Amino acid sequence: MTQPAFNTLNDVRAIMAGLPDADADATVGATARNGQLTKPPGALGRLEDLAIWYAGWRGTDRPSLSAPQIIVFAGNHGVAAKGVSAFPPEVTEQMVLNFQHGGAAINQLAKAFGAKMDVHALSLDTPTADFTQSTAMSEAEVIDALRTGWDAVDAGADLLVTGEMGIGNTTSAAAIGMALFGGAASDWTGRGTGVDDAALQAKTNVVAEGVALHGGKGDGLDVLAALGGRELAGMAGAILRARVLRIPVILDGFICCAAAACLEVAHKGALDHAVAGHQSAEGAHARMLSALGKEPLLQLGLRLGEASGGALAIGVLQGAIACHSGMATFAEAGVSDG
Repeated sequence: MTQPAFNTLNDVRAIMAGLPDADADATVGATARNGQLTKPPGALGRLEDLAIWYAGWRGTDRPSLSAPQIIVFAGNHGVAAKGVSAFPPEVTEQMVLNFQHGGAAINQLAKAFGAKMDVHALSLDTPTADFTQSTAMSEAEVIDALRTGWDAVDAGADLLVTGEMGIGNTTSAAAIGMALFGGAASDWTGRGTGVDDAALQAKTNVVAEGVALHGGKGDGLDVLAALGGRELAGMAGAILRARVLRIPVILDGFICCAAAACLEVAHKGALDHAVAGHQSAEGAHARMLSALGKEPLLQLGLRLGEASGGALAIGVLQGAIACHSGMATFAEAGVSDG
């Protein structure tokens, strides 16, 4: 039996202090190749930058993308009891069954882009604590969720997309955003699953109360434990493991980015291997992306979660890599480059 990679948050911090960087030689080589392809300089726009970025993390100037992995984590939140969602917590377990039976949107997107999909339900019968009263998770609980995410990553994958399901988790994400980046609770709190005005005000109050209790204490990992959920910690653990394995990551929506932000705030540069798949319709997602310095690849008005926006962005990255690695150079094509 393999030993766990970490047992405490300080162990996680030690891992983050030694994270690998992209392969500089591969990045230089990919940049040189991009300059020789049969197209005007910059004609493929962001696709060129994406291909070079991906090449650096995969350690080759002519990469391929053939084994993407999508992981959906599910968890329940104690603050859901405060009426912050339009749906009851039972929906989390019902949707997990839907994922497992192939009936959700993310199942169809995974098939469309040739991605392996895995689902991990994290202690759904034991919601996190109400973070207006105490930390959402103890250190042992957040470590357990982080480790689930860490272990869920397929070392043979060449791209990772993480997603979530959890009634109440936009409330958690809003509180994390406010705690990490400041502003008012109303700046970060949106309608999530479609709550009415009264519920939105209650949700905003919950976010403010949680941050008042826990804000300013510790680093991003402490914020994750205090205000997060098991599914957010699962995503964070998977994203961190992907970095250790030099597997590029496409971030999904507001909740995924909140989980990822905990890593970035704990260790600057922790998300250098990640791009933002899309900007969702949740109002604070744009604020979150700006704080992370990530420009979204897509903006389609999505607000589903489940890794749906990140999965769609797999196609953009596949296109970028296909052009970069498959196009002929001017020399190969016998075309004059000017």
